[in-house]
Amino acid sequence: MERGPAVGAGLGAGARIRALLGCLVKVLLWVASALLYFGSEQAARLLGSPCLRRLYHAWLAAVVIFGPLLQFHVNPRTIFASHGNFFNIKFVNSAWGWTCTFLGGFVLLVVFLATRRVAVTARHLSRLVVGAAVWRGAGRAFLLIEDLTGSCFEPLPQGLLLHELPDRRSCLAAGHQWRGYTVSSHTFLLTFCCLLMAEEAAVFAKYLAHGLPAGAPLRLVFLLNVLLLGLWNFLLLCTVIYFHQYTHKVVGAAVGTFAWYLTYGSWYHQSWSPGSPGHGLFPRPHSSRKHN
Repeated sequence: MERGPAVGAGLGAGARIRALLGCLVKVLLWVASALLYFGSEQAARLLGSPCLRRLYHAWLAAVVIFGPLLQFHVNPRTIFASHGNFFNIKFVNSAWGWTCTFLGGFVLLVVFLATRRVAVTARHLSRLVVGAAVWRGAGRAFLLIEDLTGSCFEPLPQGLLLHELPDRRSCLAAGHQWRGYTVSSHTFLLTFCCLLMAEEAAVFAKYLAHGLPAGAPLRLVFLLNVLLLGLWNFLLLCTVIYFHQYTHKVVGAAVGTFAWYLTYGSWYHQSWSPGSPGHGLFPRPHSSRKHN
């Protein structure tokens, strides 16, 4: 009988602790929601600015052209200087897969929530199919250039011995090395992905301005795309600093920029194309006429 007050006090303390934890969870959720809303609004405003997008293009050009100069001012033994580093293996080598996954989810949500039409959603998603075709075609073209400009060498203690084997396949089958002009496919892909993601994500500012549904899941997907875009910029900088020869990187970035221009800058503005990002999603304001 004497334990009753102690048990009651223990239960009361437990209830107060649970109530305190519940309040703490609510506060954390509110803070997370506020940060999600604020971060998505600010990122959408930045990416939606035409002036900042033009500056972003200049930034990418500066990274590729002048970034290699930083190799004289950075630690050559850092983890990012290794071909086998985590980011190079898990992200750069699969950059198009990551881009399609994150950006595909964003385009799907934005287009379907804005139109509620499956056909329009599929049309906008087809831009990623075109991007995949561009990536595959460019990769094959780069290999063809390397085959046409290369020669077969056998490494020896005294140096390299040139062989007259006609193509890469026979050279590698003989255990030798094939060396030709190698356009940097990583620089191409990262540049193309950066330009593509910036163009697609810019739609979110207009989406928010029209007051369309923008719940936490859509905002989270948008911010994940922004973070991935930031990662691609960082890894592009690491690539131009630590890997490949200078002209190989510049040519790769130039081809990536040209691929973006042919698609987003030119073809997607035609009626027989997948359409530019945001095309047909938002109602046009009706012009009012005054009748006398």
